[in-house]
Amino acid sequence: MQFIDEAVIHIKAGDGGNGSAAFRREDGVPRGGPSGGDGGNGGSIILVADPQLSSLLDYKYKRRYTADRGEDGRNKDQYGAAGGDLVLRVPIGTVVIAEPATSTDEAPVADLADPGARFVLAQGGVGGRGNIHFKTPWNQAPRTAEPGTLGEERTVRLELKLLADVGLLGYPNVGKSTFISRVSRARPKVADYPFTTLVPNLGVVQMSDERHFVIADIPGLIEGASEGAGLGHQFLRHVERCRVLLHIVEGTYLTGPERTPLHDFDVINAELARYAPELAGKPQVVVLNKIDATASEDVDGHRRAFADRGVELLTISAATGAGINVVLERLWAHLHPVGRST
Repeated sequence: MQFIDEAVIHIKAGDGGNGSAAFRREDGVPRGGPSGGDGGNGGSIILVADPQLSSLLDYKYKRRYTADRGEDGRNKDQYGAAGGDLVLRVPIGTVVIAEPATSTDEAPVADLADPGARFVLAQGGVGGRGNIHFKTPWNQAPRTAEPGTLGEERTVRLELKLLADVGLLGYPNVGKSTFISRVSRARPKVADYPFTTLVPNLGVVQMSDERHFVIADIPGLIEGASEGAGLGHQFLRHVERCRVLLHIVEGTYLTGPERTPLHDFDVINAELARYAPELAGKPQVVVLNKIDATASEDVDGHRRAFADRGVELLTISAATGAGINVVLERLWAHLHPVGRST
């Protein structure tokens, strides 16, 4: 299924039905009086977080949604039927932002972060009152009835922010996809060229003693990602909900001699800080990958360089599995600092 994590839709709740101005006309009932019923309320548009969905794909192809209008009132005191609500199902983690946004940091209209969470995105109009409500001692035959009010209409942007415990960070080709395929059942495309991963991948890491957590591979982070370079500007939002970041670097220098693990580490963290300062403050586990292809003296040099920054550098080989269990235990310790299990 195609992964879509952003969509702009236009919605229109149902208008309320008009009240009726009618009079009772029956044999043997002179001066029957007013008998016009109320109009029905218009249907609302409601968002529901559905755990079975993982993409906003449906909203890419259909952009306009309209709820049913309430029926008009009728004679003989008959009220019009209410319009049916229109329920739009979205993935868990969907955020609603009003369009056009007035500022880049505007608070979202709604954040559906829990399964089954509901939010009324557009309220239906109220049905108008019929003339049965306007009878008074001095006006026995009112010809007044109210029109229904209009349903709310608005344009909103839906943004999906993946719900994951751990977010994978790193330059293209440092081995993130290989790592997530090694520790979970996720099967992302793995190749030896940059930007192999075009969409985020979610995987469930199953550890011993029924311990498990969700990990997300965030693609396309390079220098300038927060300003739109690479793919990072499309997917940085998915890092926001992660509780711990797993930052993968590699020391084989296959992408150029100017690159070092410490350089990559600094660049990615700078991009996080530019996008959202609180991201740079999230706990990070830093890992040097591809030690099976890196000289041992180079590995020691990288460890010392990170230690000078006060950062512990763990080492793994995602290809062979070496060191991965140590990393998983370290992630678990960050997620459950008092040893709680899920």
